[in-house]
Amino acid sequence: MSTRFGGWPEQAYVVLAKLDGSAKGGAVLAVAASLGLPVKLVGLGEGLDDLQPFDPRQFVDALLPA
Repeated sequence: MSTRFGGWPEQAYVVLAKLDGSAKGGAVLAVAASLGLPVKLVGLGEGLDDLQPFDPRQFVDALLPA
């Protein structure tokens, strides 16, 4: 679906509305890479206030525990 909207505005970015786990997170990274857009926000709950800035280091640390 995301590829149907080509011609992105200069300020375009990806928002993952609900981050339930690494599987969805991995998918959003693949979509962002294929579109050439950065991941800006992730939803960590149900409300608008639950949108948080995407922290790539925190995401990778959660995927690859020490």
